Amino acid sequence: MYILANGRLITRDPSNGYIKDGGVVIDGTKIKEVGETAALREKYPEAEFIDAKGGVIMPAFINAHTHIYSALARGLSIKGYNADNFYDVLDGQWWAIDRKLMLGGTRASADALFIDCIKQGVTTVFDHHASYGEIPGSLHTIAESAKKFGIRSCLCYEVSDRDGEEKCLQAIQENADFITECEKNRDPMLAAMFGGHALFTISDKTFDRMVEANNGRTGFHIHVSEGMNDVYDSLQNYGRRPVQRLQDHGILGPKTILGHCIHVNSAEIEIIKSTGTMVVNNPESNMGNAVGTCPVLPLYKNGILLGLGTDAYTNDMLESIKVALIAQKQNACLPNVGWCEVTDMLFKNNARIGAKYFPDELGVLKAGAAADVIVMDYKPFTPFSDANIDGHILFGMTGRQCQTTIANGKLLMKDRELVGIDEEAENAHILEQSEKLWGDLNHCRYNADGEC
Repeated sequence: MYILANGRLITRDPSNGYIKDGGVVIDGTKIKEVGETAALREKYPEAEFIDAKGGVIMPAFINAHTHIYSALARGLSIKGYNADNFYDVLDGQWWAIDRKLMLGGTRASADALFIDCIKQGVTTVFDHHASYGEIPGSLHTIAESAKKFGIRSCLCYEVSDRDGEEKCLQAIQENADFITECEKNRDPMLAAMFGGHALFTISDKTFDRMVEANNGRTGFHIHVSEGMNDVYDSLQNYGRRPVQRLQDHGILGPKTILGHCIHVNSAEIEIIKSTGTMVVNNPESNMGNAVGTCPVLPLYKNGILLGLGTDAYTNDMLESIKVALIAQKQNACLPNVGWCEVTDMLFKNNARIGAKYFPDELGVLKAGAAADVIVMDYKPFTPFSDANIDGHILFGMTGRQCQTTIANGKLLMKDRELVGIDEEAENAHILEQSEKLWGDLNHCRYNADGEC
């Protein structure tokens, strides 16, 4: 049993939102009680005390859309790559990487991303994986890493026709096998979705195969209308807009996540709403790829469950929410929009998305909820409470201020030091795999100084 206390406690529980000097009692995987520090220490004298040192104690973050396979791309330069449109970005960089990614690289990518998550207070991820160099066993490999590092993970594999029928069938089978494994094991920290890349790389035949293999067992996780090429392909080759095409194949529904949805029109928004389908915004990635801005305000106004992801552009959810807010203001040319929409995305809706796939209550600190707790090193110099916490977060915090991370009751990091993990050894292993990947991509080997 732990007591994590001596901090400013933000619970996200409407009935008990803020305790100036408070903490949480953690028993097993759940929160047993929240309250004032002195009262908790007196009531539970046998509990191990973890000192928040005056920092902000709050629920850990959830990333509703990311890509483990891109973790080893940090600092990478691919010879001859000079994208001038979105398709070039995909084909020249991301597909080039995943075509060289073998199981060893997949494992290293997962290890790297999970370490980064821990250090930035993220304890739950929805990942969308691709490793067309070696497909079978990839989700199982990621699941092993998730268990090792203690990160709650909902996984899927990116089905696509882009590398031929054999690879496509392997991707479908990988999804199906992992869904079966999750159904069998019922691990509360692991869940499965059925992944698809984007509509312009998925034929009608492949959609039918995906639906058959899934057999209604889980939701789909797919990129939709991220670039206009997705819209053009659907209209030119199928006579339907992307969301209509998904509806035709039975892909939509309350457990399905549509990533991006930048170029959806009002009719498609109505279909998304009527089917209860979820959407996840990834603002930094969208800006970086120059594909446009997600219509967050209309989606939110129509009552669509709208979450926040990073598309692996970063693992810092606070970095992502800052960009989400200013992107909506810039897009609308109005300084007074977006606040409630983007804060709800991260602090409320991501937990609602999590509830679709995990049994424990996430995103709140209260008795019976999952013990997913972080401490942020933040000493406010202006008035502070649950009434203005979002303003303090957006203008005063970054993910790297996370000092302590607990997931499912397990202490993963304390005072910026990983617990039970040799970070230097892990980094050395990850570096070895990244050097191999970079060498394979550029047909050379890198020395210890990163020189080809």
